[in-house]
Amino acid sequence: MIFAAGLGTRLKPLTNSTPKALVPFRGKTLLWFAIKSVVDAGATRVIVNVHHFADQIINYIQSEQWGVEVLISDERDELLDTGGGLVKAAPLFIPDQPILIRNADIVTSVDCKKIMAAHLTMKNNVTLMIKKRSTSRYLVFDEQMNLCAWKNVNTGERIVLKESTDGEDYGFSGIHVLDYKMLQAFGAQRPFSIIQGYLEASATTQIKGWVMEQADEWFDVGTVEKLKQAEEYYSKTK
Repeated sequence: MIFAAGLGTRLKPLTNSTPKALVPFRGKTLLWFAIKSVVDAGATRVIVNVHHFADQIINYIQSEQWGVEVLISDERDELLDTGGGLVKAAPLFIPDQPILIRNADIVTSVDCKKIMAAHLTMKNNVTLMIKKRSTSRYLVFDEQMNLCAWKNVNTGERIVLKESTDGEDYGFSGIHVLDYKMLQAFGAQRPFSIIQGYLEASATTQIKGWVMEQADEWFDVGTVEKLKQAEEYYSKTK
């Protein structure tokens, strides 16, 4: 699933008349790179949720050849955030198959086959791709890479799942895998963050972190400045 329903307010003015997912990058769109990455990882069905300028995204998807089935989860009536969007899309997923999820506004060289393989090998309920990086909100993992806390360093807010003296802080990198059966753990459809859902479900599920390799490139391109940084990087190195 590609989360593409956001308003893209941090990317204004680029998103004044264009959805975030269709912002140009390296001659394509952010959505093109997102779909390509999950198809390359072996996805046979891709779900894209839409809200902001939904018709543009739908028309774009229908105009391209993807090589796999690409379905729309329509949130035009109500923007449901990442967790709510996942719950709404539940009937569209292939039953009993693991679900690879990524945000549309990240650019990365990570081979998603690696996180999928780690997820299956460790038999996790959820596997989160994480990175040692500076951010305002951190996920905290113990030595066994179990999720044990979340914290916002700007506000001081903290959610502790279990006390850990050896916990390490990581930034969530916008790519994750979850078991199909986890869809039922989130309850009824409502707007909520998927990270909030994971925190609430952590008491009864195995949620682990998977640290991306240092050599892999990763950019959050959710702002105009960060998008320019990614473009400059690729223009120099590729």
